[in-house]
Amino acid sequence: MFPLSDIAPRRRFPFINYLIIIITVYVFFLQLTAPDFENFIFEYGFVPSRFSFFDISSYKYIIYSIFLHGGFFHIFSNLWFLHIFGDNVEDKMGHLNYLFFYILSGMVAVFSQYLFNLESNIPMIGASGAISGVAGAYFVFYPRGKIKSLVPTFFGFYDIVILPAWFFLGYWFLIQLLSGFGSLVTFDINQGGVAWFAHIGGFLFGYFWAKRFKKRVDFF
Repeated sequence: MFPLSDIAPRRRFPFINYLIIIITVYVFFLQLTAPDFENFIFEYGFVPSRFSFFDISSYKYIIYSIFLHGGFFHIFSNLWFLHIFGDNVEDKMGHLNYLFFYILSGMVAVFSQYLFNLESNIPMIGASGAISGVAGAYFVFYPRGKIKSLVPTFFGFYDIVILPAWFFLGYWFLIQLLSGFGSLVTFDINQGGVAWFAHIGGFLFGYFWAKRFKKRVDFF
């Protein structure tokens, strides 16, 4: 399933969400115009084997990695998800709270994957972990929202279906869980791939953060 749009009202213009998208696109432009695309990723991406909890300077690579991408499909799919779900989450949290939440979600997602790749020399990059946090928050804030989705049918055809947000995101999270634990069977620290546990960790963080945020707002 691929989301085309959502049906959920918002009150404020999501300028932080658009700012994040613009910065991410600009960083990708820097990657494309660098003398060596792969070397740029290795230099600024998060490489688990060179990270140290006791070296403050190594933490900057966690932030850098959130804005790096491996190709056009990678950045397009991530930013499309962010475009659809991020504006409503920003509307609910407020601009500065949303910015802090997005960065923190990305950091938690990186550490979630890091736990399974402690000695890996493969750079971890991409905004998908942070965006998974946004998806987890959306699941809490807008469970009855509607997601217009492109859904595969028979014989390679696709149909446009409107699904409740809780079903779309719940199904998406289930796929991440199954894929993540399935990847442990063929685990190889020297082989790249999808950072499933970054998605899982990001989503769970976003879910519980939004639960806490919602309780605090409802209380006041």
